[in-house]
Parts: sequence; C-alpha cells; structure tokens
Amino acid sequence: MRTVRAMPILKAMTSVKGSVAGFYLLFLIGSALFAPWLSPYPYDQQDLTIMNQPPSLTHLMGTDEFGRDVLSRMITGARTSLSVSVTAIGVSVLSGLILGAACGYFGGVLDRTVMIAVDLTWSFPEILIALMLVAIIGPGLQGVVLAIAIAYLAQFTRLTRTQVMVLKGETFIEATVNLGAGHTHILFAHLLPNALAPVLVAAMLATGDAIILEATLGFFGLGAQPPTPSWGAMMSSGTAQLFIAPWVILLPGLAVALTVIFLNLFGDAIITALDIRTKLREA
Repeated sequence: MRTVRAMPILKAMTSVKGSVAGFYLLFLIGSALFAPWLSPYPYDQQDLTIMNQPPSLTHLMGTDEFGRDVLSRMITGARTSLSVSVTAIGVSVLSGLILGAACGYFGGVLDRTVMIAVDLTWSFPEILIALMLVAIIGPGLQGVVLAIAIAYLAQFTRLTRTQVMVLKGETFIEATVNLGAGHTHILFAHLLPNALAPVLVAAMLATGDAIILEATLGFFGLGAQPPTPSWGAMMSSGTAQLFIAPWVILLPGLAVALTVIFLNLFGDAIITALDIRTKLREA
C-alpha cells in the first residue's frame, strides 16, 4: 500500500529554501496569532497630530492618514488576511476532497454532473468568480471566505478525482474489496489518505493565490470593512497618500509579495520532500 511519508514538513525544513521559508511563515503565523499582544498600539487608535509621519523609533513603520500606527495595523492585518485565506482554502479543500473522491470512486451520472459544473467554474478566472459572488453576497469577510472557497473548489475536486481514479485500480484496493470492505471504509481508510499529499501541497500553493485574491478584494473595498485592517484594505487607503506617505501602501504590498513567495518556496520544498514529481511521472 502507498502511504504518505511521515513528517514531510520537518523534512522540507532541512533544505535551505525550506528552512528560510518555514521560519518566515512561522514568524508570520506567530505574529498573527499574538497580534493583540505584539502590536505596540491599538490598530484603530487615531491621532491626527501625527498623521503621515515617516518611520521613526516611536512608530517603526510610520503612521497613516489618520495617525494610526502602520506596524500595528500590519500585524493585525496579517491576522485578517491569513485567517480569511486559510479558512477559505480549508473549506475548499474539504469540499473538493469529498466531491472529488465521490466522483472518482463512483463515477457515472454523479461524476459527469459534478465535472460539468466544475469545468464551467474553471472556465472563468478566480478573481471574476470571486467578484461576482461577493457582489451577490455583499462585502465583508464572510462573503470573501465563501467566494474564495468556491473559486478554488474546481482545482481540488479535479485533483482529488484524478488521484482516486488512479488509486482505485491498485492491487491493495482490489484486495480490500475482495475482503468485503464497504465503500465508506475504502474511501476514508484507503483512498483519501493516499490521495491527500498532492492535495495538501496544492492547498499550500493555492493559499498564496488566495492571499493575493483577498488583498485584491480588500483593495476594491469588498473585504474587511473599516476600521478592521487587512493588507489589501491598507493598500487601498494608501493609494491617495502614495506621494505623501508611500510606506502606507508599499509595506502591505511587500508583506503580500513576501508571503506568497515564501509559501511557494515552502510548497516546493514539500514537493521535493514527498518526491511528488517522481510519483506523478511513474503514475
């Protein structure tokens, strides 16, 4: 039986790019989790007497047009952006695993119906699907989570379906069927655990795209609503101050770029650790 190798994340951390990316992501996640305690000021504290001040010892990343501390808003914005993106991708992965496994295992009318719907959604860019859904649902974090989850559902459904279709022809699955195992046992005890590794790696890479998508929706004012900060909303408010206080828009943009880069580097390190490329060539 094929099994997912143990502790792939720790193995990925042994490489240079994996360790650098991993430590950055751990630092970012820790900052987001402990944002209320790490922020030097309340993220919504205004002081118009110090608005648009450049970075200094008092405000390490400067202040915005309302005199709010940019560093504090960056830390709280990391919590908003990461929680929205991770939650959305988590919902999308869970739904995609269930749909893809059912389609790949049972086939028939269910497979054809779901794949038609999946192909239709895959015909449009994720940003267009998200914009349409947020326009229907309304702006706010819950709408953004649902929109991102639906936008990436096709990717995980198809990937899971492909993995299950390959695995169900393996000898160990045939032996399990001959021993009288039921569909539920075969799906959840044998097929899904062995199909999980590529899906989780794809989820990590998609999380970077989801962060960009969340920032885009926030930039358009469709994500987190004031005064709650997110990196996209901060960049949106900073456009009017670009030549007065460029740090207000540049720093959140840099945070988005670095997070996406390191997520992709860490995902690539996990792919190497799991030897997924070789497995795909052999499949």
